[in-house]
Amino acid sequence: MEPAGIDLLAFGAHPDDVEIGAGGILAKHAAEGFTVAICNLTEAELSSNGTVERRRMESQKAGEILGVRKQICLGFPDRGLTGSPDQILKIVQVIRQLKPKVVLAPYWQDRHPDHVACSRLVKEAVFDAAIRMKRTPGNEAPHRVTQLYHYFINDIGQADIIVDISDVYETKIKAVLAYETQFVRQSGEVDTPLNSPTYLSMIRGRDQLWGHQIGSLYGEALVSPRPIKQSYLLSKCGQ
Repeated sequence: MEPAGIDLLAFGAHPDDVEIGAGGILAKHAAEGFTVAICNLTEAELSSNGTVERRRMESQKAGEILGVRKQICLGFPDRGLTGSPDQILKIVQVIRQLKPKVVLAPYWQDRHPDHVACSRLVKEAVFDAAIRMKRTPGNEAPHRVTQLYHYFINDIGQADIIVDISDVYETKIKAVLAYETQFVRQSGEVDTPLNSPTYLSMIRGRDQLWGHQIGSLYGEALVSPRPIKQSYLLSKCGQ
């Protein structure tokens, strides 16, 4: 799983989760020279539209658009994120192999149970990855993540951090639309919340709302499960 030493590693339950909730953050950091990676827990094989093979191609295209350095799929069962020790251990392995500074995971409240389960699994794996006596099959060395943040997929909430993604927003939308089977209803496909006429408008409106809160056109919100350290509230820089 090279390259090691990833700056930002984003986990999703399904291919397209990360793009919806944090695609702008990944694109922005990749454009600035940071190494970013995505790890999806499932292949979304129970999705109403499309096929696993097509979804893989869409995921690859979306990653290329965002500038993602590495994409991983652990192949857990869709709607089968049980939180078993084996599933947690495999996520621990990914964290230890890629050594990310920052990890992103879905927010712990969402209409989709898999998003909630993914949030819990990643939180436990981040904790276990730092435990020296916790062994993995590859005997990877322990790794302590600097910060874990949670992003929103289907909902909106109170943000701890809002990242200005105005300059990469159309890149985010292009990456989301790479999942044509999910967001663009084709002949013979069924209606879903994702391909409804309002879903992408909701995403754009939500990102505009967060952007407005920080005086920008678009933003993506993150929530921290722990207090965020600040040395000062004011800076003498520029004075």
